[in-house]
Amino acid sequence: MDTSSYRGLWTALITPFEAGNSLDNPVDYSALDRLLQMQIDGGVTGVLFLGTTAENPTLSTAEGMEIVRKWIEKLEGKTKVMVNVGTYATGKTIENIHMYDTIDGIDAYLVVNPYYNKPTQTGLYEHFVAAAKSTQRPVVLYNIKGRTGVNLETDTLLRIIATCPNVIGVKEASGDIDQMQEVIDRTPDNFLVLSGDDGLTYELAQRGGDGVISVASNCIPGDMADFVHLSLQKDPHGKELAEYFTEFFDKLFIQTNPLPAKTYLAHKGIIQETFRLPMCPMDAHEKKIWLDFIEEKKL
Repeated sequence: MDTSSYRGLWTALITPFEAGNSLDNPVDYSALDRLLQMQIDGGVTGVLFLGTTAENPTLSTAEGMEIVRKWIEKLEGKTKVMVNVGTYATGKTIENIHMYDTIDGIDAYLVVNPYYNKPTQTGLYEHFVAAAKSTQRPVVLYNIKGRTGVNLETDTLLRIIATCPNVIGVKEASGDIDQMQEVIDRTPDNFLVLSGDDGLTYELAQRGGDGVISVASNCIPGDMADFVHLSLQKDPHGKELAEYFTEFFDKLFIQTNPLPAKTYLAHKGIIQETFRLPMCPMDAHEKKIWLDFIEEKKL
């Protein structure tokens, strides 16, 4: 299939919560509306709902469905929509896919390496193939060894692609630029290789990658859209922006994602500084470093 419209900047959207019990405080739909308008105005390629950045493990099934259903209507085709459906159980992942297949307007699913149980490469192959074959929609795989304890090897990825034509790309967050290069070199030209790390976006683009699924674009979607566009075009200004944003990308992960991103948005008055446990407000020392940096750089 033609995957060119999927290239560019995807925002791994946070979930804003209202104040209240940090176990089940309500989703703040007014703040979510503001966030989505920021993404539309910023010109992002697409929005990823219900990823790790969204504190997805703390959301109920009903909340996830409500978020996706309501805000597909808000986006009205102005950006693409990807929904994270991956879990550490293949059956549950397929159950999620069948559930979201009932909602029109979803452009792709994100399916992560099964976390915690660390399957073999054979197990990874069987898991991803079973998930992809359960839907007609495009599927993007998510390789993140740091959070799942297992790496999707390139040979395994190639087997999956050969078996499942609707697997159109991979979010590569292995942190291994050599592996990313190998994936780019060995996969078909229309296969998407998206960075899972804001800080590797520019380098991956120069090596033939296709964009990023970003945390930073929650905060600065317009600037990130310009940066990704210039990087993909191999424009010299892309390198200048990469250098300018390097410290921002680093400090955005001064503590566990999405703590700094949500703290930034709360500081700007866009959302409330609220989380669901086990996520919680930033520690005072790191928070001061982060907010002082934001004010100093006028970001």
